[in-house]
Amino acid sequence: MRIRNVSLFALMAIAFLIVGLSGCEKMTSVIPPGETEPVDIIDVTIGIALARTGDNAEPYGNPMYSGLELAREEQRLHGVNFKFFVYDNKSTVEGAKEAVQYLVNQDVPAIVGVGISTHLKEAFPIAQEAGVVAFSPISSAAGLSGEVGDYAFRAGLATNILIPKGVIQTHAALQYQSAAIIYDNTDTYSTSVKDELATALGTANVDILATEAFATTDTDFMTQLTNINSMAPDVVFVAALSTQMVQIIEQADALGVSSRLIVPDLTKVEVDELGAAAGNAVAFAGWSELDDSPKNQAFVQSYMDEHGSIPSPWAAQAYASLNILANAIREAGSTEAAAIRDALAQTSQFDTVLGSFSFDPNGEAIYEQIVVLTVVEDGTLQPLMSQ
Repeated sequence: MRIRNVSLFALMAIAFLIVGLSGCEKMTSVIPPGETEPVDIIDVTIGIALARTGDNAEPYGNPMYSGLELAREEQRLHGVNFKFFVYDNKSTVEGAKEAVQYLVNQDVPAIVGVGISTHLKEAFPIAQEAGVVAFSPISSAAGLSGEVGDYAFRAGLATNILIPKGVIQTHAALQYQSAAIIYDNTDTYSTSVKDELATALGTANVDILATEAFATTDTDFMTQLTNINSMAPDVVFVAALSTQMVQIIEQADALGVSSRLIVPDLTKVEVDELGAAAGNAVAFAGWSELDDSPKNQAFVQSYMDEHGSIPSPWAAQAYASLNILANAIREAGSTEAAAIRDALAQTSQFDTVLGSFSFDPNGEAIYEQIVVLTVVEDGTLQPLMSQ
């Protein structure tokens, strides 16, 4: 492996290091639960680049880390012993680039993390150039894995899959004829959602009465919401990251916006923060704790036992990502980046909490599960069709 000088400053910049067994050699065999034949344990150190501080930590980084840790504990019993280098990307583009560069310098074969699409666009090319697998559990702006290259993979459904299906389902349930969109035109994910909404709503013959833009740094959305409210659309789609999402919903409630809010990727984190202001907003995502498949319910129970709370989609997708990565390492029989990349690319119909999982030729996730939810009176997310 390549040896690089690492400065004391760089070492101190690590958020923390989870100490585990080092090396890539085979170790003592274990017998997995429910099995009779022992399996050899493969030790592998990977990089984890997550927001541990800043705006993206609570809604995204912390749940992702919890999902990764749960999968790490389980995978030790199934032949892959992960050691984590964890680096705080500080919820910024520069922090994400710094994190990926630092982890690349540690000669890890794979990096998991970087959930925000705007950050991924800048950070993942660093891993691509170095020949290190870069695997984002939640980034979902359309086309990014293919744009970065063959070492980039994503577990979240891209917006060009999620948004059309979400529009079909919400339109069938709510029968809306007109819509407005408010979106962050400085955020890659939000802009991608807006573009996919425009296409999907047009296909559904829904009139788009207004499209209002804002910037990630904005905190006052009253002008945009007032303009939308004057048009009286049946529904308003909110395309934003968590912080701005909460602010928009709060201000829409204060303004008395009568249109139904449809908020892709609204989770329990935002619902709890919003309280009554969440009203009867509708959300759709690629995973829900309400899915009653045995694998999903086992994960939900394990997560609740460990953390005392229901997992978010970001925890579930991170959990699935590490399981997918572990499967690729077992299939490759190697901890070399190129071998892991090739095995990931061949992943097909692998059973996960997200459903039967495959990668398309560009490293994008393919699975079928879409769940439409609404915020009900007691402030919880429940199936829309149950109302």
